[in-house]
Amino acid sequence: MMAQGPAGPPSEELTRLAELHGVATSYSPSPDRTVAASATAVTLALAALGVDAGTAEKARAALAARERESAERLLPPTVVLWSGDTSPALDALPAGTRLHIETEQGESRASAEQLPPGVHRLTAAAPDGRTAAAHLVVAPARLPTPTARSYGLLVQLYSLLSQRSWGMGDLGDLGELAAWAGRDLGAGFVQVNPLHAAVPGAPTDPSPYRPSSRRFPDPVHLRVEDVPEYAYVREPEKVRALLERADRLRESVLDKGALIDRDAVWELKREALELIREVPLGPGRRAAYVDFLAREGEALEDHATWYALAEVHGSDWSRWPEGLRDPRSAETARARGELMDRVDFHCRLAWLTDAQLADAQRVAREAGMPVGIVHDLAVGVHPEGADAWAQQEYFAAGMSVGAPPDAFNARGQDWGLPPWRPDRLAASGYEPYCRLLRALFRYAGALRIDHVMGLFRLWWVPQGHPPTEGTYVRYDAEAMLAILVLEAARAGTVVIGEDLGTVEPGVREKLRERGVLGTSVLWFERDWEGDGRPLPPESWRADCLATATTHDLPSTAARLTGEHVELRDRLGLLTRPLEEERAEAAADTGEWLALLARLGLLHGTGGGHGTSTEEAEIQAVHRFLLGTPSRLLGIWLPDTVGDRRPQNLPGTWDQYPNWRLPIADAEGRPVTLEELAGSPRLHALVEVLRRSAT
Repeated sequence: MMAQGPAGPPSEELTRLAELHGVATSYSPSPDRTVAASATAVTLALAALGVDAGTAEKARAALAARERESAERLLPPTVVLWSGDTSPALDALPAGTRLHIETEQGESRASAEQLPPGVHRLTAAAPDGRTAAAHLVVAPARLPTPTARSYGLLVQLYSLLSQRSWGMGDLGDLGELAAWAGRDLGAGFVQVNPLHAAVPGAPTDPSPYRPSSRRFPDPVHLRVEDVPEYAYVREPEKVRALLERADRLRESVLDKGALIDRDAVWELKREALELIREVPLGPGRRAAYVDFLAREGEALEDHATWYALAEVHGSDWSRWPEGLRDPRSAETARARGELMDRVDFHCRLAWLTDAQLADAQRVAREAGMPVGIVHDLAVGVHPEGADAWAQQEYFAAGMSVGAPPDAFNARGQDWGLPPWRPDRLAASGYEPYCRLLRALFRYAGALRIDHVMGLFRLWWVPQGHPPTEGTYVRYDAEAMLAILVLEAARAGTVVIGEDLGTVEPGVREKLRERGVLGTSVLWFERDWEGDGRPLPPESWRADCLATATTHDLPSTAARLTGEHVELRDRLGLLTRPLEEERAEAAADTGEWLALLARLGLLHGTGGGHGTSTEEAEIQAVHRFLLGTPSRLLGIWLPDTVGDRRPQNLPGTWDQYPNWRLPIADAEGRPVTLEELAGSPRLHALVEVLRRSAT
């Protein structure tokens, strides 16, 4: 059936214009239902792409111009050539067209045959006098998938406190976790939340999925004592005072039930890093810093300038003096000069954090991990942050990324993240996307891409409108995938796509074709096209990371006991009577437990520490994961000690302490990294996967 959007469907001409620009005029929330986008949503999306379709006359004129351009255009702005294949865009060129290619390596070619991987410059001259210039992306046909099966630990880094943490987990803790898990547990990887730079301010948005920048990491994760210059600080009494404050901050979380206070942690670390900066760099360290500055270039200078300006004018750059809102203005250049000392400070923070991230991956590999650290790429950035300021031309003004209404959220979702403009990305040869991936791949053994479906299309929500009045805008998935495969192959990095929820037909197949692994979570793996029952292990896909839960879902203990329903009831989040919700949750869990029992997976471990029924069930869940062909298996680290609380509860803001909870045991008592290493319950669960994971 067809349902109309709130302002009526777009006209035929507007529909044709939208299709030519990749703007959808309808979407299908389910196979048997199609919903028309409103003319308002389509018109506003086109406006964000620089197309004025505000009246019927303007829409007709824009359509005629676009059709004329399409008819005359020799090549799209970016052409994709998969190694060993042909390019439809090149094949469609008129006979006799002459090509000239300047490769990344500085070579000149007259043919696209046998080109090395890279993003090259292509010019074409047709016999009729038309010419075109384009970027030519040559990428390997696919990424190699991991040859050996491995299991790993999934953790939100801030939640993992050790006795050395300053109130939240840091990169020193990550290195310790990786070294221990690799050497003692035989783990193949550790997956963490996005460690992107946050928007400063009090209180800072604690969500790692709304960063200021995805290109540069957050120095709040630094292990201050591991900075080489720390040992030579000239004011040791100030350092001792900071360490005492850090001890109190850590103890407040571990012993007094306080929430993780990112702002308090950063204030302490900032003071310490200001002291460390006064220590002169030795010649070798200075040379390494200069190399980092040269490598990162203008992007780093913009990033550091934004943070220096934010110290003066606040973190919302749209409220800055008008001249400073443009990163290329004369006013910004003057301000950068006046604030050069602060710009250098923020450049140095990026350098120090980058180095500790690389150290964590080195430690993981030295511990025997075949993958190492799995980093997480958020789907977008905060509209007030550094990337949105420095890369304004690449973002769609007046738009936000979200999700359409579905069976779980009738109002849809608005994530408050400005989307990239597909036309500007293509015109640049996807340069900002390339640079982002290269930066992350430098220290990642694997990269998880949040909402990987965004490589294909994103739901754009016009500002001031509810998510129900949005529409999908399509990206060049071939180009986005080619760039991803190219950069991952260069770095030797595994890629995992978070493809949970409603996925457009064909997307999972296209990702698998290019070697991008998917994500499978036990409770969602049912025979949705058949009887809806839990999917038996042999029917799971192999090319994926299989887990029992994620950071946005209840812990396994909470799901097994039904405590996730009680939590949502206490917070007033249920849309149906409590008894109905309880019954449905119990029925869902019961079906899975019945399957585990039929498969003979529900039994104790003989671990000698008094395995409870709940522990046995959690172990059975992971035995089930072992029975699937999935290449990567993940254990949610809080599951190893029976933590009941989700790290994030979607649909809440201040009702629940999202992103601020330390890992805790079944009674809610925080558990340190040192205690995790000695936990019989953890070792018993890990042994389930370790015995047969490889």
